[in-house]
Amino acid sequence: MVLEVAVLDIKPGQNAQFEAAMAQAATLIASIPGYVSHEVQKCIEQPQRYLLLARWDTLEAHTVGFRQSPQYQEWKKLLHHFYDPFPTVEHYVSL
Repeated sequence: MVLEVAVLDIKPGQNAQFEAAMAQAATLIASIPGYVSHEVQKCIEQPQRYLLLARWDTLEAHTVGFRQSPQYQEWKKLLHHFYDPFPTVEHYVSL
């Protein structure tokens, strides 16, 4: 299993709109073959920061299956305008 980790810094004053859009986007990511689960955590110390943790069967399920899908185009429309700066995404595997 692969863990996708993205630190999401949201433009000030847009938390509520971002959280609503993320809830709407959940069905998009969940519909991709190879998707296992995801969660979004809100930072206590920096309330404009969120952590996206998505689990995938393989790296390619995320980097190819999701990112090259029509669902990703909808994901981008819903979420990408909230980010400042645009997030770095990394992938991890268990030891």
